[in-house]
Amino acid sequence: MSGEKGRLSHVDEAGSVRMVDVGAKPLSRRRAVAEAVVEMRAETARALRSLPKGDALATAQLAGIMAAKRTAELIPLCHTLPLSLVDVSLDVGEAEVRITASAETTAQTGVEMEALVAASVAALTVYDMAKAIDKGMVVRSVRLLEKTKEPTHA
Repeated sequence: MSGEKGRLSHVDEAGSVRMVDVGAKPLSRRRAVAEAVVEMRAETARALRSLPKGDALATAQLAGIMAAKRTAELIPLCHTLPLSLVDVSLDVGEAEVRITASAETTAQTGVEMEALVAASVAALTVYDMAKAIDKGMVVRSVRLLEKTKEPTHA
């Protein structure tokens, strides 16, 4: 059932939720990139840009990395993955912060949920850090940008 078109991978024929069995799949080098955007007033973006290094943006970056490592604890049917890399970058624009998160592993299943969780938690951390000065912020456009799989040569 997993991978069949029109079928949910985490639901069996009876409608019960289940963890997908990836035991028979070969190890592959996998990478995923996700993004999230926090819209805000231009004044809020200026305030974030003016902070010294090691500030709210560094806190959000670290929160995203830590969250990716805990994805299986947050999303009930995700497999625990040995992450080889998690990278989170934040770019403060005119009236937004754009977060890009990438995750990599060599495993039997993909890392898109880890990348999406990293981007989401980093965005929520930006929101938390700036909410005192901007009650109208919006977290939007949390989405997967890229997903790759390459065979391992072991």
